[in-house]
This record gives sequence, C-alpha cells and structure tokens, in this order.
Amino acid sequence: MLVLLVLAAVFAPLIAPYDPNEINLKNSLAGSSPDHWLGTDQSGRDLFSRLLYGARTGLLGPLAVVGVSTILGIAMGVVAAWRGGWVDSLLSRSMDLLFAFPAMLLAILCVAVFGAGMTAPVIAMMIAYTPYVGRLVRSIARQEQARPYIESYKVQGWSGWAICTRHLIPNITPTVLAQSAINFGYALAELAGLSFLGFGVQAPTADWGVMVNEGQSPLLKDVLMPALAPATAIMLAVVAFGIVGEGIADRIAKREK
Repeated sequence: MLVLLVLAAVFAPLIAPYDPNEINLKNSLAGSSPDHWLGTDQSGRDLFSRLLYGARTGLLGPLAVVGVSTILGIAMGVVAAWRGGWVDSLLSRSMDLLFAFPAMLLAILCVAVFGAGMTAPVIAMMIAYTPYVGRLVRSIARQEQARPYIESYKVQGWSGWAICTRHLIPNITPTVLAQSAINFGYALAELAGLSFLGFGVQAPTADWGVMVNEGQSPLLKDVLMPALAPATAIMLAVVAFGIVGEGIADRIAKREK
C-alpha cells in the first residue's frame, strides 16, 4: 500500500487522466463513470486526478518535517548523551520546553505570524517534532554508551566524533527509523488537518486536506465521494506508515532477543 502511494505521487503527471485544476462546471458533482472513475467535485474537476496530485503535497510536507526533525533530533540526542553534564541538562531542558507546544498549536501560531501556506506549518512542525526524536535518541544512545565496544574504541584512542558517527549512530538508526515512520503518519494527518482548516495548502492546489474541506458542501446533497475519497486516502496513508513503523520495531525486538 505504501509503495502504491509513493508511486502515485511520483508518477501523478503520467497516471492522472486530467489536469487536476481543470474546471468544467457543466460536469459538476458527476458520479463515477468510465471518464471519471471517482466522479467530479463542485467545480467539475476530476477527483481521481486531484487525488493523485494530492499525494504529492500530502507526502512532500511530512517528508520535510520528518527528515529535518530526525536529523536535528539525532544531533541533539547524541550530543546530550555523549557529553552529559551541563550540555545534557541544557539540551534536555530545551527539548522539554518544546514539548510544551503541541505541533498543531505551534503551526497555527506560525501561520498567524507568517501567513497561510505550506512553508510556515512545515517549519513549525519541524521544530515541534524534533524533541520527540531527540528524547528517544538520548535514551537509546545512553544505553548504547554502556556497551563494552564503546569503551574499547575509547581505549584505542578513537575520538568521540568517530565513535558516534561510525558506530553509535548507525547502531541506533533502526530504532529511529521506526519512530520516524510513525511520525510521518502523524505529520501527514496534522498537515492535512491544517489544510482542511485553511491554515496550510490553499485552494485550488490539489491537496487531500483541501479536498476534504471542499467536499463538505456536496455532503449536504448526499454526494459523498468528494470528501470520502481524500479522507480515505489520508486514513490509509497514516495506517500504512504506522504499520511500517511497527514492523521495524518488531524486527528490532526480535534481533535483540
């Protein structure tokens, strides 16, 4: 399922039968047909095409959030665990402070300052997700430090930088990847929610959150697909990333046994 989602996003221009923003008011809220597999929205735009293009914005934002927050979290967590003392206290308190701001709230505050769009929410969520990764990395890095091989490399004269980059970080990466996959699903849902509320991606851009918002009015006319199709896509994507994260975690647990 996850592979299909990624392929849909990458090859949307080749797969989509129509321009996602092509308006045809004469074909407004058309039902499923050979020409329009999922029907059309209020503006007569093909829902299947918009769903495919929506996968692009739906994955790009979370990818940026998870990528940057994972890199920052690993850096903060490893430095805190390795250096200890006041460095550990400073970084740990900084992460605790960031925990006080929920991702959605921080994103809305950034939108209020910088305006609606993809950029402000993504930057806000990069900041908000960093302590989740940082705290996890700090915990497992401290456990890894207690293992004999770390002391062995120290005795051999290896620098802290070399030990961390060549051994410690690679050894904790699988656990971090498991958490990052789960974070990806959360970020996708939250960014879609922000777009639904009007704080994220703006219409007429094809985005799942925007599509759910636009699908509210057709619900009053008992036309379900404009809202149901993107909502289902969001749900399946979140579940898929959650399954991947749990699968990685299970493999790690089996390996440690």
